[in-house]
Amino acid sequence: MILRPVGVVRNTIKEPFLIAGDDGIAMRGDLDDTMRRVRETEEETSEIIINMDLIETLDGIEDYSHLTVLYWAHGVPEKSRILTRVHPMGRKDIPATGVFGTCSPARPNPVLMTVVRLCGRNGNVLEVADLDAIDGSPVIDIKPYVRDFFPQHDVKIPEWMQQIQREVNRSDR
Repeated sequence: MILRPVGVVRNTIKEPFLIAGDDGIAMRGDLDDTMRRVRETEEETSEIIINMDLIETLDGIEDYSHLTVLYWAHGVPEKSRILTRVHPMGRKDIPATGVFGTCSPARPNPVLMTVVRLCGRNGNVLEVADLDAIDGSPVIDIKPYVRDFFPQHDVKIPEWMQQIQREVNRSDR
């Protein structure tokens, strides 16, 4: 299998929120600092620069408010890709979980996905908000976000993930 990047992320995020190492993942800083940085990505804009030979793939994208972006976590060291279990977000207060049961960047193929708000397009450049990728991340694919394509009812997530979501969404911004 050969993946060819369709573009690249450009922003001011130079370091990931989480550090992947031999023994798992860890936050860069304490919990409050990490959650603050996660919330700040909602306000920060990033550019996704699409390869010029693929500019026509963007036709009609402006009609969407949000996009699903798949990108390669190029900052994850090769040795971290053999991890099978991690403490979510490096939190030792949350039991170690199989990487496929987490959103950890340390995984066999560090393909990450996020939903971003499309702020605008200028030729082959998409301006987006709420992108947690670091500067230089190769973009693998972009799809329009269509809420109804995803389950709306009977969605189950573990309590520890609900706790993380509450911490990220705290109103003390």
